[in-house]
Amino acid sequence: MTATSRLTVMMTTDAIGGVWNFSCLLATALVGMGADVHLVVMGPAPSSEQRGMLRDFRVQLIETNLALEWQDPDGADLPNARRVLAGLESRIRPDVIHLNSYREASFNWMAPTIVVAHSCVNSWARACNDTAWLDQPAWQHYTSSVREGLNAAYNWVSPSRKLQHAIHEIYCPNTPGTVIWNGALPVSLPTPKRAFLLAAGRLWDPAKNLSATAELAQGLDWPVLMAGPTSGRIPAGPIWLGSLDHDSLLARMKQAAIFVSLALYEPFGLAVLEAASAGCALVLSDIPTFRELWDDAALFVDPADKRELNRAVNRLCADYDWRVQLQHAAQERSRRYSLAQMAGTYHDLYAALPAARATQSPAPALEITA
Repeated sequence: MTATSRLTVMMTTDAIGGVWNFSCLLATALVGMGADVHLVVMGPAPSSEQRGMLRDFRVQLIETNLALEWQDPDGADLPNARRVLAGLESRIRPDVIHLNSYREASFNWMAPTIVVAHSCVNSWARACNDTAWLDQPAWQHYTSSVREGLNAAYNWVSPSRKLQHAIHEIYCPNTPGTVIWNGALPVSLPTPKRAFLLAAGRLWDPAKNLSATAELAQGLDWPVLMAGPTSGRIPAGPIWLGSLDHDSLLARMKQAAIFVSLALYEPFGLAVLEAASAGCALVLSDIPTFRELWDDAALFVDPADKRELNRAVNRLCADYDWRVQLQHAAQERSRRYSLAQMAGTYHDLYAALPAARATQSPAPALEITA
């Protein structure tokens, strides 16, 4: 690729979790920088609300219905995925393959590949203290596929140092990888704050630990509003909003005085970043990722210490000056994680890949540091 050529990116994504938000933001930003981006959806098709998050019509959306690797741990859909994705590469002729999953990196691509490690089943299970089932043959195959994908890629990226360390510990990849913190658009000036707490996540995901937030809600003076998909019995305590589209969730963040995440596992936390940008004071579980990103800009708590958790959050609700201090600190810290910074670093990483491919050596690592 010459200095004057137009960069073409073929990027995989899925519409189930935060990977979709990340992909839409990055794809839109890259198109704004002059790149051609083809966004290839694996797994279920995005909803109409999710499609609305692609703010630039120049992003080419391609749906495949291919199985996601964590939904297909034994690899039954791999031959189909190789065929479909090879056909897309032949048609698109990209300069770089950006994979938001692991195992597809081991395919016989013509263009150089990067893998972005948003999370993984093994690190999720460790954080949730639920690992016995990983000994099953299908999940052993998954682990081998992730390791193979990491080693086949020209480079791999993690959104936090904590996840980078976890990936090294579990899979022992051949290359150190690159840390690029996720970024988001700044939220427009928030509306006047109202006396409620907001939480968001999948109720069925134990890593989000929303049951602890629901229990906290029963002992607070302020109401707790909770957004996200639910299944089965809904715990008493919060006001359940159900699934909200992205714009509706941002509107709630602008109103909320406090945003709560008591997650046991969070490789980055885009919702936390957006809440901080919207001027929320942050109440976060004291886990390494949140410390890395939000140290000195949030109230850190131990979700297991229910008495102290309740006391600290009630105090924050009652203390206006402390709350405003944390709101300003979170909003100021959020500017560190800008979409422009993230997109520019990915663009630089892509630009280095063709030369790395020619010499059969990995691209040099880039890292955004605090």
